[in-house]
Amino acid sequence: MESITKLFKGNIRQYGMIIALVVIMLLFEVLTNGLLLKPINITNLILQNSYILVLAIGMVLVIITGHIDLSVGSIAAFVGAVAAIMMVDWQLPAWLAVIASLLVGALIGAWQGFWIAYVRIPAFIVTLAGMLLFRGLTMIVLEGQSISPFPGGFQKISSGFLPDIQFSGLGLVSIIVGILLTLWYIFNELRERRSQRKYGFQVVSQGLFLLKLIVVAVVTNLFTFVLASYAGIPNILVLLFVLIVVYSFVMNRTVMGRHVYALGGNEKAAGLSGVKTKKVTFWVFVNMGTLAAVSGLIFAARLNAATPRAGTNFELDAIAACFIGGASASGGIGTVFGAIIGGLVMGVLNNGMSLIGLGIDWQQGIKGLVLLLAVAFDIYNKNKRAA
Repeated sequence: MESITKLFKGNIRQYGMIIALVVIMLLFEVLTNGLLLKPINITNLILQNSYILVLAIGMVLVIITGHIDLSVGSIAAFVGAVAAIMMVDWQLPAWLAVIASLLVGALIGAWQGFWIAYVRIPAFIVTLAGMLLFRGLTMIVLEGQSISPFPGGFQKISSGFLPDIQFSGLGLVSIIVGILLTLWYIFNELRERRSQRKYGFQVVSQGLFLLKLIVVAVVTNLFTFVLASYAGIPNILVLLFVLIVVYSFVMNRTVMGRHVYALGGNEKAAGLSGVKTKKVTFWVFVNMGTLAAVSGLIFAARLNAATPRAGTNFELDAIAACFIGGASASGGIGTVFGAIIGGLVMGVLNNGMSLIGLGIDWQQGIKGLVLLLAVAFDIYNKNKRAA
């Protein structure tokens, strides 16, 4: 018990939000009479929140560096509009339009990153201007009207599923993927534990380590079993998984990731240590622009249309996901995994409150309260450690 308490205290942000997510899911499972965790609703949760989770991955890097980006919703809308013009009006191949749209997002990120990193205008001001600018450009490009429909292949980004083999009502490919992911996770954890012991780092007890492996294995295979019971693994879930793995690796195992954390922790100290702070800031915003473009493409594919109102409040949901997931408002603290957990908390809240029939007024109020409590919890823990 002492080991469990010590482990929890050392990872209170991460484990606290995981526990909160589980509690919220169980609460709404009861309140909705079992609707929340039905296979079709779990799949809908993934599809409905995928574009916010993509934004949260990029936003957590921005917040770690001590900045904020208010323009991502407008960028997503603008990129969706540009993609619609290329695919629907100009009849360009979907793959070419997607590449061009990602380049547009990267260029927008570079534009904003230049003003923030090199001209030293606060990110709040630059991205607030970007929010207004690109929302206006979206309306100009679309001329106030929606453009649709997109090609079928493009729509499958958000509505398609991996090919599966049905057996007794279950998708075998989904089940196999769950088993392979479990084996991959166990292999990585064993290798990491062996490496830590080799270099003399402290590791958790063998009992706790085995418990962790068992819990993750059960949750992973239960999740893929639920997906297999409906339509299988959504294409967008594969994209999300790749983004989570890549960005987690970059932030935890590369020099670039360490520089991002160093910049957010203390910019002057990072500069004196050899970190090219302006360059890091610039590329963080280029990355944010690219992921905003990805989010815009996902949303446009799901909606099967580009609309002037697309992306509204996306930035607020992404920022809330990061703070709920443990990112610090003062910078230097946060994880990709935490941002995903925070995004899932927001997604489950939205979905659960809709299922029980709560109005949008109550939903907004409750989400605001959850965000406030999450930040207050972060500040309380920080003050407690400093005392």
